[in-house]
Amino acid sequence: MNPSLTVLIVDDQPTNLTVLRAQLEAKGHQVIAATDGLEALAALGREKVDAIISDILMPQMDGYRLCYEVRKNTRLQAIPFVFYSATYTSPGDEKLCFDLGGDKYLLKPATGEEISAALREAADAAARRTPNRTGSLSESDVMKEYNERLVSKLEEKNIELQQALEKLHLAHDEILELNRNLERRVGERTMGLEAANKELEAFSYSISHDLRTPLRAIDGFVRMLQEDYAAQLPIKARQKLERIHESATQMGQLIDGLLTFSRFSRQPLNKQNVSPATIVKRVLEELRNGQDGRSATISIADLPDCPADPVLLQQVFVNLLSNALKYSRQREPPVIEIGWRDEQGQCAYFVRDNGAGFDMQYAGRLFGVFQRLHRRTEFEGIGVGLSIVQRIIQRHGGRIWAEAEVEKGATFYFTLPG
Repeated sequence: MNPSLTVLIVDDQPTNLTVLRAQLEAKGHQVIAATDGLEALAALGREKVDAIISDILMPQMDGYRLCYEVRKNTRLQAIPFVFYSATYTSPGDEKLCFDLGGDKYLLKPATGEEISAALREAADAAARRTPNRTGSLSESDVMKEYNERLVSKLEEKNIELQQALEKLHLAHDEILELNRNLERRVGERTMGLEAANKELEAFSYSISHDLRTPLRAIDGFVRMLQEDYAAQLPIKARQKLERIHESATQMGQLIDGLLTFSRFSRQPLNKQNVSPATIVKRVLEELRNGQDGRSATISIADLPDCPADPVLLQQVFVNLLSNALKYSRQREPPVIEIGWRDEQGQCAYFVRDNGAGFDMQYAGRLFGVFQRLHRRTEFEGIGVGLSIVQRIIQRHGGRIWAEAEVEKGATFYFTLPG
């Protein structure tokens, strides 16, 4: 056989054609491609071909019929014909290939060397073939055996489908069992969370009553000593009593802050569509009544509505605006801006002030309970307000962050996903 051949390859899968073409061209062969038997016959009518490599399972005209038509044609019947299949792989399939006049039967996938060897063997078989031989079967025999092959393939596929169905049933049963286990574990976890919440409520009650009661007693006795015996006490003693009073007051504030944080962490969410602008105006009116915001220059943008718990969202703005007014009160004038911006497709609300600001290297401490970035002598507070804000935002599925610069103000952003 001439080492450089013109080979007609026939396959309805583009990937198979591409791979086979590359393997043949790598061996120096010329390649003509067709996607089924009819297209292959048309190519054979136009081109001179030295060998044919054909798949079997194809639309319109399959490889069996193509081989039969080639062998009936006196001009084409001497061309070496290689069947190349990954579907028709049984001994009966192979027998039909040779009964139709095929010269070589090759299973997919094959290496380039295996394909070259198949072409050589097909050429040798074609040279030994009796002239004018069109295969050992008549057309009626071809259709009978082909139908038998087709029925056999359908039976095999039915068996495969039945096996796949049985596997699906097994997988379904496994999924049901996994779901039952998951439901059980979720139930156990829910019971655990409910128990933890009850313990937290008991702890809150303990703080509220068991700790506050002796604290009030300490403070009460201190006030009695100050009122009844102040004149008899040395100055240092009176100063120590005042420090005890201040510490008791601060401790009471810390307990109140912890209870408040606990309450907002456990309060059920009642989400509904709310107007942040309306809430902001209501909060500012309350703060002005308390004389906190009387002298500030405040601007409110047209804030988009959002789904949120109105009570909890109001607490967010109470805490953020109170802080903004507090930390900017030494400016002339204090400037507060409430607005929003697009943050990666989400609405991010913000509260900006021109106040004391803070160093961004300490931003990680900003939302911790009882964490403060300024001295208590400069600005009052116990460091719970931003912790409450963060907890509320997280419970809504959002996030909160801040940007600031020392003595140039701070901006707090938060998102509330729909």
